[in-house]
Amino acid sequence: MSYLVSIYLFFIFVAVSLVFFPIAVILRVFTIWFDRRLAILHIVSSVWASCYTWLSPIWSVAITGRENVDRNKAYMMVCNHQSMLDIPVIYRIFFHFKWVAKASLFKTPIIGWNLWLNRHIKIERSSTKSQRKMLRKCAEHIQNGSSVMIFPEGTRSRTGDLGAFKEGAFLIALQQKIDIVPIVLDGSAGAFLQKGFFPYKKRKIYLHILPPVPYETIKDMGVRQVSGHIRAMISDELTRMRSLSNKTYNTL
Repeated sequence: MSYLVSIYLFFIFVAVSLVFFPIAVILRVFTIWFDRRLAILHIVSSVWASCYTWLSPIWSVAITGRENVDRNKAYMMVCNHQSMLDIPVIYRIFFHFKWVAKASLFKTPIIGWNLWLNRHIKIERSSTKSQRKMLRKCAEHIQNGSSVMIFPEGTRSRTGDLGAFKEGAFLIALQQKIDIVPIVLDGSAGAFLQKGFFPYKKRKIYLHILPPVPYETIKDMGVRQVSGHIRAMISDELTRMRSLSNKTYNTL
């Protein structure tokens, strides 16, 4: 049965990608002239990514906290990272943002090409030049009205435990004087085998959007203090979510 599910999900991945990629290309060509943020393309990309979990028989997603964000504001959005499944799950919040993603992902056929089409932000973590360019691109998108989404751990935690936070996201928030939205995600760890893309087991994934942390409350802190403060918030919420014996999330 697990092999049949794997084959089915692989078919869904390929079929959905082949359907949506040409649509994304056409939209990029015809909307770039009036849609500076590529908001329309982001909506289509959100539907595209969401199809991977909507059509899955083994993964369900429950999301709360959408009411905590103002869709007319630009935020620094940070989320803990447990699995590559986190990306399509986060798209299901249907909120406009630009990802900061590893440069290698932009080379992935179709998915990486769509990152490029949406003008998401790439980074090579070993390159100081790339890091400076990333900071500049983030600032440009924020000033243009787009939120920025970063996994501050830098890489996914295979155990689900919260890792150390890098400081780039919080430096950007302080420099651009914007609020920070912490997002807490749990349940996706172990959704895939550590080596390969085949599903490992059924998962129910929970995502909660915490209220924004106003710039006014962090403006006098150092970057490390802000990083520690946000990490503590995410850690506390992760603990709370796991302690609930009867989870009462609203499923999308």
